[in-house]
Amino acid sequence: MRKNLLRLGVTMAAATGLSLGARTAFATPAGPGVTGKIISQTTFDGKDYILRQVTIPPGQSTGWHYHDGTLYGFVQQGTLSHFDSDCESDGVYKTGSGLTEPSGADHVHIGGNLGTTDVVLDVLYVLPHGAPLSEDAPNPGCDFQ
Repeated sequence: MRKNLLRLGVTMAAATGLSLGARTAFATPAGPGVTGKIISQTTFDGKDYILRQVTIPPGQSTGWHYHDGTLYGFVQQGTLSHFDSDCESDGVYKTGSGLTEPSGADHVHIGGNLGTTDVVLDVLYVLPHGAPLSEDAPNPGCDFQ
């Protein structure tokens, strides 16, 4: 799947003449050291397709948020612990696992690294044109951040 995500990103970039030059972007609201690097992006038919690599250090999280479009992820390294707004785990994704995050404010979630090595994710964002990568959300009352 990772190869398919990367192939999709490269194909989109080649089709649009997009440069594959990397730039760093920071997820919000994220813990210290959480980084994101855009690998490729393009717009087609009113949607932004953004291929991004996200790194979450041990003990850190993405912070509570949601997305205006669907995300497709692949865990390249580590184990991602994912929680929904009911404060329940909705998935533990180990190296080689894929995950999908649905869109909308009714899908608030947080991703965390409870392990001892970095979590590295390849993520394909499919967003309405011009939408941010994520929308901040308050902690829904969970006893963890």
